[in-house]
Amino acid sequence: MTPVLLWFRRDLRLFDNPALAAALSDAASGRGLLPVFILDTGPEVRPTGAASLWWLNHSLAALAADLEARGSRLILRQGDPAVVLPALAAETGARIAHWNDLFDPGLAARDDRLAARLEAEGMKVGRWNGGHLLRPDQVRTRTGGAFGVFTPFWRAARPQISPPARTEAPGKLPAPEAWPASESLRSWGLHPTAPDWSKGFSDWSPGEVGARTRLGAFLSGGLSGYGRARDFPAEPGASRMSAHLHFGEISPFALWRGALTAVERGAAPEADAEKFLAELGWREFNAQISARGADLAKSSFDPRFEAFQWAQDDAGLAAWRQGLTGYPIVDAGMRELWTTGWMHNRVRMICASFLAKHLLVDWRQGEAWFWDTLVDADHASNAGNWQWVAGCGADAAPYFRIFSPMAQSTRFDPDGRYVRRWVPEIARLPDKWLHAPWTAPPMVLEASGLRLGRDYPAPIVDHEFARARALEAYARLRGR
Repeated sequence: MTPVLLWFRRDLRLFDNPALAAALSDAASGRGLLPVFILDTGPEVRPTGAASLWWLNHSLAALAADLEARGSRLILRQGDPAVVLPALAAETGARIAHWNDLFDPGLAARDDRLAARLEAEGMKVGRWNGGHLLRPDQVRTRTGGAFGVFTPFWRAARPQISPPARTEAPGKLPAPEAWPASESLRSWGLHPTAPDWSKGFSDWSPGEVGARTRLGAFLSGGLSGYGRARDFPAEPGASRMSAHLHFGEISPFALWRGALTAVERGAAPEADAEKFLAELGWREFNAQISARGADLAKSSFDPRFEAFQWAQDDAGLAAWRQGLTGYPIVDAGMRELWTTGWMHNRVRMICASFLAKHLLVDWRQGEAWFWDTLVDADHASNAGNWQWVAGCGADAAPYFRIFSPMAQSTRFDPDGRYVRRWVPEIARLPDKWLHAPWTAPPMVLEASGLRLGRDYPAPIVDHEFARARALEAYARLRGR
């Protein structure tokens, strides 16, 4: 019997995987199951960032181990799936293929062409949604387009979300009569070397077991109080599920069911669960825009911003990337990002606002840096969030909303625990001066062993000047 191809993509799990369930149903007739992961280098794909490749390396290793424990294997191939998958089908004689769809720009159309080719060659193709609560085309405006404002989108989307029954991971997987050759994961070079900059990533546990463990910890201790705690970077208020969700190590329905179950058993207030579900909704919101519009990483949702006069500030961009802007909360966030591959959501907004509005550097340069350094870099969410902060995206922050780094730091890190962790050179400053070291009297700086410009930089731009400059630039755009 010829095998059933199961194409793993960003669904690196065995629980709650609709493509796997369908493939096993077809394999029940005596066919073997042939799991394959293709490192996609097709022209439609945005090259994965370095931090995400680190995660992918460990996630694939975990999936391969889970498959081997069930009598199966993970076949690795590299190239354009439009070429690789038909070639693998021909090589193995497979007449059935299943996969979960992706909705990044260009991928849906590419997958349509691939499915049509396979079907023209006599294959059965099953395509499923394993990565989103809803397919992006399920929620439409009255005119059939994408929603540009979150609240009406969520009002229309939430009633349509009906989590399917959970499917368990199989205890054993049927093997094909013969295994095709596989490339080695090590040969792909996904893990950084010379130097290995990922040593600070050690707190992460990529893979399905790590995802389920983290979700369990969040539901039992973090969901209660989530609505407030999620804004405070020194507190363990964030779910930290984003990378697990992006790589499909856990289903979004598992998060949905888990939050509602926590409310039912009295482990979390309904308001906190609803806030968490709305964050999943924001992910869906960006996905439906990305799937039906221009590439959000390249073009502004608001076309007027294509005429915006961004500044060419290479020195400012470099200082921002290195966490040396002189604004402690910004520098703490950028250092957390570089060290751990992740940044707290509130701080992401502050850092993005600083680059786009204080420095007037094109938001696309910041988006590209986050894409390369975040372990959870999701195309629609990363670009959509950057556009939201810059003021050019869907349901964007008002152009006149310019975060004050000092006010944000004082409000959301009042005792300075977050700043002191990531900017230790100013840790001895009293709380009163920690959020704006340049305002501290000379005697306070001296007592703290801090000399601005030597131990820690003075601000690279004055806040009031930057705010006035940004407002003027945005006003010119609106007038135009």
